[in-house]
Amino acid sequence: MLQPYQASFIQLAKDYDALKFGEFTLKSGRVSPYFFNAGVLCSGSALAQLGRCYADCIVASGLEFDILFGPAYKGIPLAAVTAAALFEHHGIDTPFAYNRKEKKAHGEGGQLVGAPLAGRVLIIDDVMTAGTAASEVIEMIVEAGASPVGIAIGLDRQEAVHGALSAGQSLSARYGLQVLSIVTFADLVAHLASDSRTTSDLRTAMADYRERYGAKQEAGDDS
Repeated sequence: MLQPYQASFIQLAKDYDALKFGEFTLKSGRVSPYFFNAGVLCSGSALAQLGRCYADCIVASGLEFDILFGPAYKGIPLAAVTAAALFEHHGIDTPFAYNRKEKKAHGEGGQLVGAPLAGRVLIIDDVMTAGTAASEVIEMIVEAGASPVGIAIGLDRQEAVHGALSAGQSLSARYGLQVLSIVTFADLVAHLASDSRTTSDLRTAMADYRERYGAKQEAGDDS
């Protein structure tokens, strides 16, 4: 059964067409029956709701951290609204930082912006598929002398990218950090299965995609 923040996230994504169903060719070349784009959640109301979903997910996990980090570009507003929601709804005042795509040679210079990057870092991003970008961010944080302890994402596609492992499982094993997701592909499948408006074609397409590309052991699966 979905947690309230998970149900809110799915409804928010559907309301703003951030979550679409159909036929989409991904960067990997895979043809997916669904697509998630957090970039269209670009109104004040949408961002406020989104930040609350992230904050509720993080608090529910119990993960301890000192600072949020938003990777350029989509992670920057996500980290900002999450920091605001953590304070407004949970009384947790946490700093956040982000990076530039390219180092700045003038003014304050450098590649990192915001609070000093130190201590336990929780990365905030939108979706995880292959995990390539996340690996680069983790290395950046380590080079800065901080310790990445987790990644909080909106959607974990739970696709096998390293043998039988998903990107999240691979990153967790490699760096010893925790991957938090508001919802996973398995959650989407369960949500659609419980919705009488879901067509049989969509149910079949999602099941087929999961069978073909899904990690053999998804998060929360003890089998």
